[in-house]
Amino acid sequence: MTTSVIRTERLTKSYGEHRGIVDVDLEVHEGEVFGFLGPNGAGKTTTIRTLLDLIRPTSGKAFVFDIESTVDPVAIHRRVGYIPGEFTLYDRLTGGQTMDYFANLRGGVDPAYRATLVERLDIDPSRRFKEYSKGNKQKIGLVVALQHRPELLILDEPTSGLDPLVQQSFYTLVREAREEGRTVFLSSHILSEVERTCDRVAIIRDGVLVKVDKTDALRDLAHHQVELRFADGVPTDAFASLPGVSDLVADDHTLRMRVAGPITPVVQAAARYELLDFVSREPSLEETFLAQYGQEAVEVRPS
Repeated sequence: MTTSVIRTERLTKSYGEHRGIVDVDLEVHEGEVFGFLGPNGAGKTTTIRTLLDLIRPTSGKAFVFDIESTVDPVAIHRRVGYIPGEFTLYDRLTGGQTMDYFANLRGGVDPAYRATLVERLDIDPSRRFKEYSKGNKQKIGLVVALQHRPELLILDEPTSGLDPLVQQSFYTLVREAREEGRTVFLSSHILSEVERTCDRVAIIRDGVLVKVDKTDALRDLAHHQVELRFADGVPTDAFASLPGVSDLVADDHTLRMRVAGPITPVVQAAARYELLDFVSREPSLEETFLAQYGQEAVEVRPS
């Protein structure tokens, strides 16, 4: 039987006239890496802050470890490692002192494990917090979230500001957490990050969940880019009315189109003509995301 670590029931948060999140129903299972995907302003941080009782819901409920977030948030926080979207602290403390501060709040941590984290994330713990770049502040935040080996990691845009080599170290740490049976809830708008780390993904748009599925299954929601090259003229009209076909572009003997849903009607129509080439490209997760959000900007990092 699958154990739920996070569960929400019609979770809603409104900021007066402004939209926060609306009727969010989520379930995150023990031991999985769960991606929470959406552009800035979609409601990711609002959801996370509600889970941790940093803000109170307007309606609905959130449960972490079967504890309602508004009933006993301290019991939840004991078992969670959290990094917010913007990690800030006392400017005059060094990185090491910042780690010590949070370690003491936890009743102590394994110093050897923390030293390993510091080395793997390439941190100079002797510098004051105000002297760190955004990326180095983020590294300190990651150590603070990880150093006590929490049962649940809640990470809000965790790779913001990190250089590519440190990103790779972070992805390895996430995989290790999963292998140890711990749960990771990872909020991101970076698609390659979700694709390489997450088991399941929820897409949130304008405060509303639009899809929850396995990472691989999300590709099926997107369109296929199809390119047909004909021996003779391009029969554009034969494809224009087919279900799911859009954005037809004819160029010399080539017809390009976008196909949403099953590609069978296009294949059957193409079979009536003499073809020189038929190319159907499987959509990437980036294209899946754009298909859900139209042409809204999304940051795509190389894998």
